[in-house]
Amino acid sequence: MLDIVSGFLEAMVRMACPIMLASLGALFTARSGIINFAMEGIMIMGAFFGVYGSYLSGNPWVGALLGMLGGLAAAVVLGIMSITVKVDQVVAGTGINVLFLGLTSYLCTVLYPDGQPSSVEAFQSVEIPGLSSLPVVGVFFQQNLLVYLAFLLVPLIWYLLNRTTFGLCLRSVGEQPHAADSLGINVNRMRYIAILLAGILGGLGGAALSLGQVSVFMENMTSGRGYVAWSAVTVGKWNPIGIMGASLLFGGAEAVQLRLQALGIEIPQQFFQMLPYLLTMIVLAGVVGRTVGPKAMGKPFVKGER
Repeated sequence: MLDIVSGFLEAMVRMACPIMLASLGALFTARSGIINFAMEGIMIMGAFFGVYGSYLSGNPWVGALLGMLGGLAAAVVLGIMSITVKVDQVVAGTGINVLFLGLTSYLCTVLYPDGQPSSVEAFQSVEIPGLSSLPVVGVFFQQNLLVYLAFLLVPLIWYLLNRTTFGLCLRSVGEQPHAADSLGINVNRMRYIAILLAGILGGLGGAALSLGQVSVFMENMTSGRGYVAWSAVTVGKWNPIGIMGASLLFGGAEAVQLRLQALGIEIPQQFFQMLPYLLTMIVLAGVVGRTVGPKAMGKPFVKGER
């Protein structure tokens, strides 16, 4: 029984990592007043270029860096569309997702002239001496370095948003952009910074998926995790600690569906695969309406107009 519980907890934490990284990135855009529906496209770019970087260098850290740059490139497109051009942010995000899902599929045929490799160098588990040998909870300390990084970022981002001048400026831009502008804060610049941070963390989340779990890239491998990441921001009430809890909840749902499939129950596997997304909808239905997001969410900023 202990082995079953330990295995479930290990899978829950590992599968929560990509969602948590992407959600923490989406938190910056949410706090600045930007609806980041493009996280799916940002993550798929991170997943693809993470594997490609590891394929070229044989080093997963190079892959993670390239994955962050891929996510950053996708985020720049979102910034131009939503901040500079001022198109509808949901429409822009959806279009970006379709664009980069198609682009990564195309690049698979262009950048691998000898065929896509079946696996590349990926992140391996690193055991923390002493803690990893604890019964049951020891699995929390037998993860790859990106998992540890994701949990370390939670208090760091909380401090950044709540205890620094940058965080105060970012939150003011998301709540009252015209008031922030009157105080000399460059609203569009702050929103661009938020989007770039989201791109870096979202790209790292995609790399954590491809290099931290399967060591290979597959078309559409994010499978809606970008949307789940944005949902985790809402469920987590726009707070890094709440986002960590929401990510673990969704990671746990994914771990459950894998274990249910392994039991060989005579139910179509598509039913098990939809469980994490069904849980997302149920949780959102219970949370939305009880939380209040930034007041300027989704509203383009035009200087001088209210």
